[in-house]
Amino acid sequence: MKRWKQRWVWITLGVGLPWWAACRQPVATNESQPPAADPTAVQNTKDVEMSAATATSPLDFTMLDIEGLPVSLSQYKGQVVMFVNVASKCGLTPQYEQLQALHTRYEPQGLRILGFPANNFMGQEPGTNEQILEFCSTRFGVTFPMFAKISVKGRDQHELYKWLTSETTNPGFAGEIDWNFAKFLVGRDGRVIARFTARTKPDDAKVIAAIEEALKAPAPQRS
Repeated sequence: MKRWKQRWVWITLGVGLPWWAACRQPVATNESQPPAADPTAVQNTKDVEMSAATATSPLDFTMLDIEGLPVSLSQYKGQVVMFVNVASKCGLTPQYEQLQALHTRYEPQGLRILGFPANNFMGQEPGTNEQILEFCSTRFGVTFPMFAKISVKGRDQHELYKWLTSETTNPGFAGEIDWNFAKFLVGRDGRVIARFTARTKPDDAKVIAAIEEALKAPAPQRS
């Protein structure tokens, strides 16, 4: 009996709680903690001059392209622009093919598709920018502009996606990104005119109709 008492004291003091009490302690889950920042996602802090609070359009931002060069999105003003967060290891990854088909069909009329790799959903974009570029170009023949990997939600969310998902800056189309391949359509005037869920395919009739209607609008005169 004395030996059992000694063992009980050792167990209690050694771990701070008896085994039966420790088993009842709540276990931390990912749902109760913010997701860890992705070290391979870039914040573009050297190149972004706009914040979500000061931008008036998603085309006000300067982003790094997938090769690390700064690109002012203002160069797309007067065109119809689709923003898409993409991933290489997702069940929706075949949407790359449909996005490329949209690019081929409508780019001459003024459509620009911009791809933003993001690793926010189940780690489905784990690669480097070089690996992502190799994958989408060789597997799907992607030729539309691709940008450096960023975060589209969570504590390290990029300022561009803070703007796109905030009710303050983007009323009517705000809300968290639901999954890989969520789509925002920006008209020739630089305003968001439509949003489509991740599961809405790029060649869905609703998407095609929105693109074609937006392309009909005359490009605004630049001052």
